[in-house]
Amino acid sequence: MNRTEFIITIAVILFVAFLLGWFANWMVTRFTRVSRADVGELDKMAQSLHEAEETRDQAIVYLQEREAELTNQMSQTEAELRAAMDGLRDARTEAEELRAHIERTENSA
Repeated sequence: MNRTEFIITIAVILFVAFLLGWFANWMVTRFTRVSRADVGELDKMAQSLHEAEETRDQAIVYLQEREAELTNQMSQTEAELRAAMDGLRDARTEAEELRAHIERTENSA
């Protein structure tokens, strides 16, 4: 094989390699192309996701407000309970004092 045949053979091999690479690129592009319907579906999914996130954020805010209300209500109820227990304790003490006073007056008489 002389120099000219060698150059032509290398050129043909490189051209075939170029064609195979181009064909592989075309095939990959053809199979991975996103259709307009897919893009539309992705847009709808993105919009739905955005709406779901907004709904979740609103629910979180509502739950935080409700928790604050219930905590406040529980604090008020606990304060009322303490006041009622203090009143009951005072009433029991007073009842015991009255019983003791009645027993003393009955024993004196």
